[in-house]
Amino acid sequence: MRIKTLSVVLALAFGSAAVGQAHAQEYPTRPITFIVPAPAGGAVDAVARLFANEMSRQMGQPVVIENKPGAGGILALQATARAAPDGYTVLVTHSSPIINTPHLYASVPYDVRRDFAFVSQLCVGNLVLAVGADVPARDVKGLLAWANTNKGKVSYGSYGQGTYAHLVGAYLSRNRNLDMAHVPYKGEAPMAQDIAGGALTWGVASLVALRPYLDSGKVRPLAVMGNVRAKSLPDVPTMAEAGFTEPEFTPAGWIGMLAPAKTPQPVLARLEKEARAAAQSAAVKTRLATYSLEPVGSAAAQFRREFETTEPVVARLIQSSGAKAD
Repeated sequence: MRIKTLSVVLALAFGSAAVGQAHAQEYPTRPITFIVPAPAGGAVDAVARLFANEMSRQMGQPVVIENKPGAGGILALQATARAAPDGYTVLVTHSSPIINTPHLYASVPYDVRRDFAFVSQLCVGNLVLAVGADVPARDVKGLLAWANTNKGKVSYGSYGQGTYAHLVGAYLSRNRNLDMAHVPYKGEAPMAQDIAGGALTWGVASLVALRPYLDSGKVRPLAVMGNVRAKSLPDVPTMAEAGFTEPEFTPAGWIGMLAPAKTPQPVLARLEKEARAAAQSAAVKTRLATYSLEPVGSAAAQFRREFETTEPVVARLIQSSGAKAD
């Protein structure tokens, strides 16, 4: 009887493994959806579309984009967490919805560690602090001095509540008693447009969103976030070089891929493999360079470690900035 029971257990185990392998071999058999917590026109959307095109070519199935902006990324992450865990719904996101947002809202309808599987960090890049051309400041210290003499009239934008752009603005406003108004947007593109049009004083955004306005002279870059200058803006200093050495200004922006937590491991492995291959493809590398982004294509475990390392640092920034979801 015990031998028979053991045989049944082994049969079930091997049967499950065979099913998993078969699933991985068959996957994908239909289109895959990338959910993006931003509207069209910003860095996350551009990168999602770039990887969608390359991974579609690699996997032989269409990859479509579903933009779900708003609520600090909550809508997109909630939709992904509730999706069938079958590999056909994937999240492509910047760091804020998975790291920042849970610390800014009293509650969110997802738990990153419980509800998501890390697939790969796709790329990293600089974020730029920029002002409209009509703003007289030529550097960050000049911007803050101008804001000090125009209290109540200066506004800064962000691509959503709790994003890094929001935290930087809140930190500068609070710690220097500048009373600058926060204006949240559903994404980078409309924020950059308002900076260029003069409806917004300044903001922090990616070069993808700012590039058309930098090229036309409607927006002026004052500093870049992170520890190194942007390759495409060699004359623009880092925040540290501009005299702001606080660790709050050192993070660089990144974009990564996650899936619902219960997605079968063979499917996750396939997604990881294809995402990593796409990141190293000539087509993706060339296009990312035009966005001033560097390809990464990390292993899932490495991406998870990056999250675990960064999350407490951002939590401290949120506390010191006093930022809250409005």
